[in-house]
Amino acid sequence: MPALKTRKALSGIGPGDRLEVRCTDPLASIDIPNLVNETGDRLEATRRDGDHIIFVIKKAEAVPV
Repeated sequence: MPALKTRKALSGIGPGDRLEVRCTDPLASIDIPNLVNETGDRLEATRRDGDHIIFVIKKAEAVPV
């Protein structure tokens, strides 16, 4: 579920914006990096805070047409 919600949140932000995602699902440590790799965005940081895994994702710049 965290990856689906993250995908939706990423679609709502602009190029160069950052998104902080906080999860308690241990599988998010696999799913979120895979999602970011798939979307072409950049995972800037991953850290733990108690039971939470925190990801900071930078939305990819728009590709000129």
